[in-house]
Amino acid sequence: MSRPEITKWLSELTEKLINPNNDSRMYWAREVTFDYATSNRVRVDYMKFEPLNTTVSGIEKGDFYCYEIKSSAEDFHSKNGHNFIGDYNYYVMPSEVYQKVSAEIPFSVGVYCPSGGTLESVKQARRMNRQRSVSEMLLMMFRSANRDRAKGE
Repeated sequence: MSRPEITKWLSELTEKLINPNNDSRMYWAREVTFDYATSNRVRVDYMKFEPLNTTVSGIEKGDFYCYEIKSSAEDFHSKNGHNFIGDYNYYVMPSEVYQKVSAEIPFSVGVYCPSGGTLESVKQARRMNRQRSVSEMLLMMFRSANRDRAKGE
């Protein structure tokens, strides 16, 4: 498989992991960009939000999950796509890539690898102290999801 094909395959598996039943009540978006008009622009491949419940305090206490797709060791070693801004952050990569780079993965970052047509957690993420507010995170997710909806995806 070529690198673009691997990226597409991992992206499809990630979407299935995030929203396995295509439930419209799941809060997620792809290619979520922060600090868009600055030189410090950050883009997360996939982001999901899980509120504690639907009360104001439950939303404020919700968790953000970020997923970065890495199709190869070269992709992993590039400067792009190491944007760990969620409460829980994960790489999604083929098992062969994980074997090559496992010692370089930060302690708090988890890893999913393909296994039998789904993604399997091979390294559990640890909670990180998120630096961005719930409102900013949700706004950026909403903007990205709206972009995809406008494209008809």
